[in-house]
Amino acid sequence: MRLTSALLFLTLSTSAGACASTSQAPKTLTYTEDARRAYEEAMTAFRAKDWEGSRPLFQEVKKNFPQSRYARLAELRLADIDFAQEKYTDAIGAYRAFAQTYRTDKEAEYARYRLSKALFFDISDTILQPPAEERDQAVTADAHRELKAFLRAFPRTRWRKDVEYMLEVVTGRLVRHELYVARYYRRQDNFDATIARIDYALKTYPNSGLDPEALVLKGETLMMMNRKKEAKVVFESVIKDWGGPFAVTAREFLEELKTPSQDPPDIRRPADPGVPEKKKEDPAKAKTPAPKAPPPAGPGAE
Repeated sequence: MRLTSALLFLTLSTSAGACASTSQAPKTLTYTEDARRAYEEAMTAFRAKDWEGSRPLFQEVKKNFPQSRYARLAELRLADIDFAQEKYTDAIGAYRAFAQTYRTDKEAEYARYRLSKALFFDISDTILQPPAEERDQAVTADAHRELKAFLRAFPRTRWRKDVEYMLEVVTGRLVRHELYVARYYRRQDNFDATIARIDYALKTYPNSGLDPEALVLKGETLMMMNRKKEAKVVFESVIKDWGGPFAVTAREFLEELKTPSQDPPDIRRPADPGVPEKKKEDPAKAKTPAPKAPPPAGPGAE
């Protein structure tokens, strides 16, 4: 009887202790789960395009959960907010920092793509600025390098078509700049610099779509340098390899190489004095021609 009572008391005591322990257990979530919830709260404002509301929430995620993956994602979203607000310089810095810091992260491809796109949009085209080809091309060249590098790193990317389009636009702008500079040199009669600039554009940015235009400009410049044989080869390559409207221009220049399209310049010169008359010699002063020297003696001559 005593043994039974003791066992019953022990059972009740254990059950009570367990209930008390359960009721006093902490209800806090894990570090990762806290980070996830904070990130999702920020994403709710982000999806609603509440940029100013979501920015401090992502900053809190970075500050409070620096060791979690959600801190990295918050960095990208902050860059996305800068991009959405057309703060392209800030977005470029943020995307580039992420791509360089987390090279092996699965979001690195996204960061590199958005970096390229931010560089592309940072090439301004406002009416208050000079034409694109007349401006400094540092940002354009940076975009060209990044776009080329992105396609090399991610040849099967889902953003390939968009990147190829941006690369085509950027390459065209760089080539137009080179041709603008080449024409400037030609106006200064600096033909060697003109040819060098055209050759640089053709070599550095092949298949830009502006190749035939550049080649016709080169051929025309070679004509001005009187290097007609070289010009002929250039014009023939335009007709053979490219066709299109510039091939028509090339044919016209080839015809001009055969027969100049303009008359020789009308240069006024003094009257031609003709061939000067020979002075008549006085017969008395005429000199008797000197006798010819005898031929040298041959072998065996005495």
